[in-house]
Amino acid sequence: MKFVNRIDEAARLKDALAREKPSLVVMYGRRRLGKSTLIKRVLLDNDVYFLADRSEGQHQRVLLAKVIAQVFPDFDKLTYPDWESMFRAVNYRTDKRFTLCLDEFPYLVEQSSELPSVLQKLVDEKQLKYNLVLCGSSQNMMYGLFLDSTAPLYGRADEIMRLAPIRLPYIQEALSLDAMNAIEEYAVWGGVPRYWELRENRNSLDDALWHNILSVNGTLYEEPIKLFQDDVKDIVKTSTIMSYIGTGANRLSEIAARCNEPATNLSRPLKKLIDLGFLEKDVPFGIEEKNAKKSLYKIADPFMAFYYQFVVPNRSFIELGRCLPIEQALNAHFSEYVSMQWEKLCRDAVTGNLVGRVVYGKAKRWWGSVLNEDKKPEQVEFDVMAESLDKKYLLVGECKWTTQENGKLLTAELLRKANLLPFAKNYTIVPMLFLKNTPKDDIGNAMLPEDVVELMK
Repeated sequence: MKFVNRIDEAARLKDALAREKPSLVVMYGRRRLGKSTLIKRVLLDNDVYFLADRSEGQHQRVLLAKVIAQVFPDFDKLTYPDWESMFRAVNYRTDKRFTLCLDEFPYLVEQSSELPSVLQKLVDEKQLKYNLVLCGSSQNMMYGLFLDSTAPLYGRADEIMRLAPIRLPYIQEALSLDAMNAIEEYAVWGGVPRYWELRENRNSLDDALWHNILSVNGTLYEEPIKLFQDDVKDIVKTSTIMSYIGTGANRLSEIAARCNEPATNLSRPLKKLIDLGFLEKDVPFGIEEKNAKKSLYKIADPFMAFYYQFVVPNRSFIELGRCLPIEQALNAHFSEYVSMQWEKLCRDAVTGNLVGRVVYGKAKRWWGSVLNEDKKPEQVEFDVMAESLDKKYLLVGECKWTTQENGKLLTAELLRKANLLPFAKNYTIVPMLFLKNTPKDDIGNAMLPEDVVELMK
């Protein structure tokens, strides 16, 4: 698969490594995002890249010395009793700038807790002649090592880069898809390039699902557990919470009831999952998160959402190799599942973008009870709602991932509901339809998959 996106990240990394004085660069993010690939694309022939493992410290130094010996001959002929002597030996051997990258840096720290303090000492002396790139998949540990004010390396990094999943348009480029298929594929694989590679190796989305996810031998069959191992102590509890949310328990009270625990016991693990990017807190438009009483918890990552909706409830069938129940679940619910991801993509597309000559702020959902035309309570919901930056316009949107819709009817219903909102009276209402296909009666306010992909570039 060709390398896509990461233009800004590559430029920042190159700039940091080319500065007048040696740099300490930190890069972190969840597994499979392409951190190592990005670094290796930027490194030069005389640079050193070392991938750590979980073996003990002395063995790691032996392995690292062998890699360094490729640049500095016979470097591995000596034994280095500690990390400081090794880093100083590298400094002694080099007469020109190069870069030393320690990938999966948390593994080294697990075995050698003194390592951060050693690096702090070397960096503070300002005598190093080479760049250091420290990379890791344990987001929790990397954050603690470099962004916790009590940590030895706090404030020492010249550049800290947290890699995020790649945005929607690039899966279209990477897998040569049309816009509609790009959205369906993104709904499964999300913005994780390693998943895209696995998908590229199969003939179709269906083939890739059965080969990689819906099989006990699939590369991604146990993927969530592997991801949690990097950052979570109680994997069982974490996976249980994700399972309940993935199958429809979205309110804190519902999650607590299913876990058979007080809601107060869940605040910390839920926040942790949000910080790691696996969950998100859905708060209605116009309400501050800290004041929200009716917030919902949703799985933020598309792959995780797919996994906990289709894999976990069917694990017994998968283990027995029974395909029919899973096929039925996919046939019955996959389109509905994609529609939920389509809603999120539409909100992301509107946020901070120019839509119909107007720039909008953060797009969110809105749901609640209002008084209808007959002065009776009515529950209404908007898939997309965003205020223009000049506060004159309110975009209200309906998202559909079905075949041809009646554009006039959908727009009329959107306007009817919007006019029931007391706070909407201060705006000019802009109704917008986000549809899979062109509506039967296109009245000019519909955005299709190709429009959403274009907005997200």
